[in-house]
Amino acid sequence: MTTVGAMLGYAANLEGKGCSVLDQAGLAQKFGPVVSHIRIAARQEDLFAVRIAAGEAHLLLGCDLLVAAGPDAIAKLDSKISHAVVNSQQTPTAEFTRNPDAVFPAEAMKQTIIEAVGAAKTHFVEATSLATRLMGDSIASNLFMLGYAFQLGLIPLTSAAIEKAIELNGVAVNLNQQAFLWGRRTAHDPAAVEAFVNPQNKVSEPQPMDLDQRIQSNVDTLKQYQSAAYAKRYLALVQRVRDSESRAFPGQQPTLTEAVAFNYFKLLAYKDEYEVARLYSNGEFTRQLQAQFEGDYRLEFHLAPSWLAKRDPHNGLPRKRSFGPWMLRAFDVLATFKFLRGTALDPFGRSLERQQERALIDRYVSDIELILQHLQAQNRHTALSLARLPERIRGYGYIKESAMKAAAVQADILRKSLESGEVAAPKLYEAAA
Repeated sequence: MTTVGAMLGYAANLEGKGCSVLDQAGLAQKFGPVVSHIRIAARQEDLFAVRIAAGEAHLLLGCDLLVAAGPDAIAKLDSKISHAVVNSQQTPTAEFTRNPDAVFPAEAMKQTIIEAVGAAKTHFVEATSLATRLMGDSIASNLFMLGYAFQLGLIPLTSAAIEKAIELNGVAVNLNQQAFLWGRRTAHDPAAVEAFVNPQNKVSEPQPMDLDQRIQSNVDTLKQYQSAAYAKRYLALVQRVRDSESRAFPGQQPTLTEAVAFNYFKLLAYKDEYEVARLYSNGEFTRQLQAQFEGDYRLEFHLAPSWLAKRDPHNGLPRKRSFGPWMLRAFDVLATFKFLRGTALDPFGRSLERQQERALIDRYVSDIELILQHLQAQNRHTALSLARLPERIRGYGYIKESAMKAAAVQADILRKSLESGEVAAPKLYEAAA
């Protein structure tokens, strides 16, 4: 947002108008919002304060939905005079690093802005997505937003002055000018721009898969991940659960089968060194690079292999190292040795993390066996909670290890509940605020 303020300040000066820009710059998303108070007047003498007072903003140009819907921004609006142009991209906050189940209340935020300004004067734009697809870089989204607002007649400056200001700024001139222009085009004819970025001959978005399709997709992935025998192992357990659930609850939604199909696959397909190598060397990564970038560029891979990474002297955690583009060739070779996974010859299998991952698989199979032994209507919720527990295990390294410990405590409670015949299950998921 500070870039937009600087551009408008330049442009106003070029037109001989008065302008003041007050940037309140925190560290976006983590320690505070970035807010710019921008005032433009016919003469500099007409500006008596740099800060916009409550109810005096004519335009809320929200480059971040979370900040735009915050109390400080909303307080500046008045439905009689204010308009809002807001980027509807959902940007994760620091809360997601502490709570993986945190909810981003996008719709509630949008409603807050609409109530403050009015639906007719509120415009939500997928600016980040459009800017990335049009120009290959999400950093262009702020100038894209400026162009959108300008085309709606909400910026009291000329396009020539703004484009000249972008040129004088001297930073990513062509990118910023194109972003401004594409923002204008989108405001003028959003359907045409959408058709441009999504031509009719482009493959449509895949439709959600039903249970059978999801199971088959997982089977196909496990064949690539390890082998046909590995995939057969997965399918056998899922089918046993499906048969048992259909007998116990005929005609009902197969929620237990869905849970096992997802979570057993998640545990079997843990992302180890061989899988990382396969994903980088199977051609898809290269295709995505070529689709998004052109010209000369250099690849660097930041990795922290347990057998090579040094420990941070302050917190004892492994530190990532940078590896050059030669790693693509190394990945290609390493992927061919996936047959060693889990065997006595697996050089990576001796690490604590890999041992824990394999133990999780065995423990989960035992838990499913326990569920099948005791499955009935009274404990269906408990069984489902136990089958879904691996969903709580996320991340890598020490983050994953911490999640494993928390899940193990919950699993013990659920197992005892199943074995004792108790109906109640512990509350595993906090309700979203």
